[in-house]
Amino acid sequence: MKTIKNFALLVLMLFGTAIFAQQKTDEKPTIIFVHGVWADGSSWNHQITALQAQGYPVMSVQNQVASLAGDVAATKKAISLAKGKVILVGHSWGGVVITQAGNDPKVVGLVYIAALVPDLGESINSLSATGKPNDLGKYLVPVDGTLYLSEEGVKNAFAQDLPLAEQKFIYATQTPGAQIVFGEKSGEPAWKSKPSWYVVAKSDKSIDPDLKRRMAKRAQSKITEIEGSHVVMLSHPKEVLAVIEDAIKSLK
Repeated sequence: MKTIKNFALLVLMLFGTAIFAQQKTDEKPTIIFVHGVWADGSSWNHQITALQAQGYPVMSVQNQVASLAGDVAATKKAISLAKGKVILVGHSWGGVVITQAGNDPKVVGLVYIAALVPDLGESINSLSATGKPNDLGKYLVPVDGTLYLSEEGVKNAFAQDLPLAEQKFIYATQTPGAQIVFGEKSGEPAWKSKPSWYVVAKSDKSIDPDLKRRMAKRAQSKITEIEGSHVVMLSHPKEVLAVIEDAIKSLK
């Protein structure tokens, strides 16, 4: 009788271990979105609602864009709240942020959306200097050490493929960038040790598409090209979502 009980106990232990292992395998990663300058966390509304509908835990960081260290710290706080693995998704300046925050051991992948992907010691200014010039600078409005993007700038150089109502919304909800962030140097990049994906917005008037291709190739990212403006996640939400879903599937 004792032998039978021991055998039954062993079966229950093995069964429980198998269930636990399956639960760990099936655990969905947390997707953390990081917005860029002249945007906010609502930039990702389309992708957030779609992923939540699929059962994924999602967070959207609200950057102050006052310093690189500050925005990295905000992203790390979000990472600390995640229960398991994390995939970071960054747009524009958000690419600089996730390049640093991605060094956290919970982060398993990086998705760059029309983003900057710096190497050690590079900044927005130094990277931009290697690309073709654009008209974005003439639409910037300095206010007490920060740079706002004018309404005309949103229409002509930032979100030219969105309806007027959405352009006005972006202008109204933008987060201006502190002038210092454009010259801040990046630290050791996470993309050297983590897999990455990159969406090139082919009609981007804020960051040179060829510069984006070079950064993505340097990071050995899986590249997808979309005919969209700088805010391609808003103008082509399904296509951008598909790239994020590809990253999720690849990292299972």
